[in-house]
Amino acid sequence: MVYENILIESRDGVAVVTLNRPKVLNALNKALLAELDSAVDAIAADGSVRAVILTGAGEKAFAAGADIQELAQVSAVEGQQLALRGQRLFSRIENLRVPAIAAINGFALGGGCELALACTLRIASEAAKLGQPEVKLGLIPGYGGSQRLSRLVGKGAALKMILTGEMVTATEALRIGLVEEVVAPDQLMPRTDQIARTIAAQGPVAIEKCLEAVHAGYDLPLDEALKYEAALFGLCCGTADKAEGTKAFLEKRVPSWQGK
Repeated sequence: MVYENILIESRDGVAVVTLNRPKVLNALNKALLAELDSAVDAIAADGSVRAVILTGAGEKAFAAGADIQELAQVSAVEGQQLALRGQRLFSRIENLRVPAIAAINGFALGGGCELALACTLRIASEAAKLGQPEVKLGLIPGYGGSQRLSRLVGKGAALKMILTGEMVTATEALRIGLVEEVVAPDQLMPRTDQIARTIAAQGPVAIEKCLEAVHAGYDLPLDEALKYEAALFGLCCGTADKAEGTKAFLEKRVPSWQGK
């Protein structure tokens, strides 16, 4: 598929998806979100992809939120449908069988921050600024921000960001747990790529089951979550990847994963 609003490339098991509307700070209009949904389809169907990087074109923004010109025309009913579509897309990214890593190179505001929240990991440039400024438009976060942000940084820190609409720096985002790492601007993509390739080099089934264990067990009582973990551990013990991984370790060589 030929995309007009995103770029996608895949090499050595790592897919890189770039939001490509730099003139409007990669604002998330309907066309971009539709293309991103299609890209998620392609990634989900490609068994060779072991990790995904999401970033924004240019040096100024990851994504500076929704397209305000589009948003200004949205009615109440249309707004609910718009939010539901965005939530479905971001949930698909959150629940991919492979990790998605946000490389945040500038502003990540509103829907852009919510997109980063849906990713597995977030690596930020020192120049990055993140925020949920929807209250300044008379709105609330609509693509999952009011839910994922509080789960990630805690209720108080989330409410401070959401109710004030103020941006936080990369340093503050790291302090409150909104991002996992902060690097110099020229090291953002090399470092994110390094993390993605490290993940891509591990057992594919194990990575998928690690994600499943954490996501599924997060809201369960601990005793139920532990049982779920044990079931997934047992499942992994019966895979060809486990046989190859243990054999390669004992033979002191790099594993040749089969993904099954």
